[in-house]
Amino acid sequence: MSLIKADYKSPVGMLEIEGSEEAICSILFTDREIVENQLTEDAPQVMKDCIQQLDEYFKGERQEFSLPYVLNGTAFQQSVWQALTEIPYGQTGSYKDIATAISNERAVRAVGSANGKNKLTIIIPCHRIIGTNGTLTGYAGGLDRKKWLLAHEGKFKG
Repeated sequence: MSLIKADYKSPVGMLEIEGSEEAICSILFTDREIVENQLTEDAPQVMKDCIQQLDEYFKGERQEFSLPYVLNGTAFQQSVWQALTEIPYGQTGSYKDIATAISNERAVRAVGSANGKNKLTIIIPCHRIIGTNGTLTGYAGGLDRKKWLLAHEGKFKG
């Protein structure tokens, strides 16, 4: 499976998208400020759809994503990532909430670890996880981005 890369310049930094003809594999923040991977006209439709849906999300026009994606991970990680998709737009949850959702209440630390290995930033909304006391917790894209994403969703939620 050959992978294609495309950069998307979001309001909170550059996102590098990686995908195939069939599915998106990765959407991660980079420290770059310049687009290095330009989306070409002959790029797979799934890549074009991803850019369009991210654009709609950042404009406040999209609250859910409908893209085929592939995430490689253990069965436990997959269950955590699936549970993350159940947190509604504009709302938050905690590692404890996710552990409870996957019927493994004692796995709070493991949930945190799996959350940190999510390679589909924004699509799998790991930014919606906060501490049980309401504080912001770690985020691979940085706490400033997490704070921005939560505030952004707060402006547009139903």
